[in-house]
Amino acid sequence: MSDRLEQVDELSALMEEFGLSEASLTSDGFTIRFSRRARSAQMAPVAGESFVEDSFVPLAAVAIAPAAPTGTPVTSPMNGIFYRSANPATPAYVKEGDVIEAGDVIGLVEAMKVFNEVPSPIAGTVLRIIPQTGEIVHPGDVILYVA
Repeated sequence: MSDRLEQVDELSALMEEFGLSEASLTSDGFTIRFSRRARSAQMAPVAGESFVEDSFVPLAAVAIAPAAPTGTPVTSPMNGIFYRSANPATPAYVKEGDVIEAGDVIGLVEAMKVFNEVPSPIAGTVLRIIPQTGEIVHPGDVILYVA
């Protein structure tokens, strides 16, 4: 939460520094928008409330939830670096839309200079592949979803 507050403070400072009238920040599925509101002659402070010229007013702080994944997740069995193919010159073991069988290799996980094949425990159609080549995976991290 403190990271988000720091980001909001930085956005506010940038608006002030560059004289921006509007700005927004999207991070980790969270969006916040700011708009500068000038004090109008018709606006009168309510008892106990004060207005500051060109104060920042948060228009919306909306948490955008990512779409819920569908299908059955296939997870990493170990810590290591995930690879979608045996080497950069060869095609990926699986692509989204491919039909796979139980036991088919879906990728490699390198741990301690050893490349371990990751077999699919189920058959189906690959809906979505999560990690890119070179990303670190941990036991239980979703590698792909199968329908």
